[in-house]
Amino acid sequence: MNAIINQLADTIRTAAARRTPLCIRGGGSKDFYGGTPSGERLDVSGYHGIIEYEPSELVITARAGTPLSEIEDALRAKGQMLAFEPPHFGSTATLGGCVAAGLSGPRRAYTSAVRDSALGLRMLDGKGNDLRFGGRVMKNVAGFDVSRLMTGSLGTLGVILEVSLKVLPLPVAEATLQFEKNQDNTIAAVNAWAGLPLPISATAWCNGKLSLRLSGASAAVDAAIRKLGGERMDEGPAARFWVGIREHDEPYFRTPLPLWRLSIKSTTASMNLPGEQMMEWGGALRWLKSDTEAATIRAATQAAGGHATLFRGSDKNTGVFQPMSAAMLALHHHLKDTFDPMHIFNPGRLLG
Repeated sequence: MNAIINQLADTIRTAAARRTPLCIRGGGSKDFYGGTPSGERLDVSGYHGIIEYEPSELVITARAGTPLSEIEDALRAKGQMLAFEPPHFGSTATLGGCVAAGLSGPRRAYTSAVRDSALGLRMLDGKGNDLRFGGRVMKNVAGFDVSRLMTGSLGTLGVILEVSLKVLPLPVAEATLQFEKNQDNTIAAVNAWAGLPLPISATAWCNGKLSLRLSGASAAVDAAIRKLGGERMDEGPAARFWVGIREHDEPYFRTPLPLWRLSIKSTTASMNLPGEQMMEWGGALRWLKSDTEAATIRAATQAAGGHATLFRGSDKNTGVFQPMSAAMLALHHHLKDTFDPMHIFNPGRLLG
């Protein structure tokens, strides 16, 4: 595998000398996210495999090209899981792409995000330097937290080679309850329940129906069912439903309209925006499918103290991510100059 790293480093040095843009790519399952990919392809899928997995330490370390499904299968065999329930968006999804995109699934608000799970990372910077940050066990993580910095950077700062992630035990029991509620009643209910000792692991609201997943010890799940009521889904349909929410296979997400991802305070009341909404994460994540102008959507979201991302569809020339303040933009440019001085990595994917 060292030969692959050396080859990648040589390619980076050559590209930096010629100022040739590189498009870092593993499985390509998230090419739709962020700015349009451009540049010569730098394929990292060949650098794959689980390096170290010690279930008793609740940590797994794997190479960036490792299929996400392979990692999840290895964890499941030991009764464990990734804490952030990452979306795949295709069978080719890799660990590196998962971390670079920084996307978390339905469990995110109640367990962990990708960024919170990253313990250590190995990468190649824009000069071809082989760098390591953090550690491989939770009690031995030190140094500047570049692991979290790289999470969600869409490959604009460097080539991820290896990642160490903390993992969690699989829940002993799970149950999904459904309630008929409008949006405002749902917001009030899920925020009230969040303050109670309930084993909630996911929420999803759409078209007047709230789905609530409970995960944990059997006694805790059973007690929560008795307390909350609602209609319990059968186990099989419930499991498929949450996979559909995670992978955007549910009917709501099958739309030709632009899909927006609105991140706001969970207590924010219904947002008066044209289009159809769907809520996750106890109200903190609002999906909006709408052809309303980007400026209108972003102004409303910003007024609510959040930010809006054009997740899929529409004209990306309007900008995929919420415009940054001058100070934040200057910080991003400083980081880019530090890690990728020739600006060759994934141009336009993050900052436009």
